[in-house]
Amino acid sequence: MTNDMPSEFDLSVQYVCNVEGVPSEADFAGWLLAVEPGPAEITVRVVDEEEGRELNRDYRGKDYATNVLTFAYGEGEDMPLPEGLPLMGDLVLCRQVIEREAAEQGKALAAHYAHLCVHGMLHLQGFDHLESDEAEEMEAREREIMTALGYPDPYAGED
Repeated sequence: MTNDMPSEFDLSVQYVCNVEGVPSEADFAGWLLAVEPGPAEITVRVVDEEEGRELNRDYRGKDYATNVLTFAYGEGEDMPLPEGLPLMGDLVLCRQVIEREAAEQGKALAAHYAHLCVHGMLHLQGFDHLESDEAEEMEAREREIMTALGYPDPYAGED
């Protein structure tokens, strides 16, 4: 945890890939805190394509590496987590996928990392995009946060 983070926000960043061009812990903290999670214990794990593919296959049944995976602690369990606990979860970011997407989409690498962190944190807070009304709400919130961070609309140019 960096010194300028609120005491109720605990961030652990794990780099298990080549770190050249990968954002710093301070970058991740700024992007995650922009989502206003309140008390939170978050782990960001930056992985290579092999680990990204394994996790996506094992947990989502999809045999390819994806840009971000979100694991909320307690999600899918029969008993809900007790009230008052901090927001807890893991964000897994696949470095090669993010770099490839940023290049293909003509986006700054930092902007794409920021967007995926915001997207993942919103998932931890219960947002989803399976239904069109949910997707609209989530995308609107992402646009608002990205604008506040000084980045362009992450969905500009999409159909």
